[in-house]
Amino acid sequence: MRVPAGSLEPLVEVLRIADCPHADAAELLVEAVARRLEVDVELRRTVVETPRAAARLRFLGSPTIRVDGFDVEPGASMRCDYAFGCRLYRTASGAAGLPAAEWIGAAIAAAAGSRRRAGV
Repeated sequence: MRVPAGSLEPLVEVLRIADCPHADAAELLVEAVARRLEVDVELRRTVVETPRAAARLRFLGSPTIRVDGFDVEPGASMRCDYAFGCRLYRTASGAAGLPAAEWIGAAIAAAAGSRRRAGV
């Protein structure tokens, strides 16, 4: 999914299952990274309610963070192991329930840079 042309802010989606222990921390991490970068973002929260919805949304587990429709985890676009459950990220410091802040920052910066280059 891509953000409509002319959108002023990068769209950051936090997809989660209802009882995800890391979802609130994921939202706080997104907000902290955006603040550090001095980039305003539109934060959209989505609760994935069924395994069927997980497959339809190409949901790799909870929490999933996407910027302008693209998962922040490098290489995630090649995956198809959709899951209605928790997600573990393989970060430089080991397995974690959240993606690396650097991945989120790179995705937000790239989206904001695209808008600047396009004159949005």
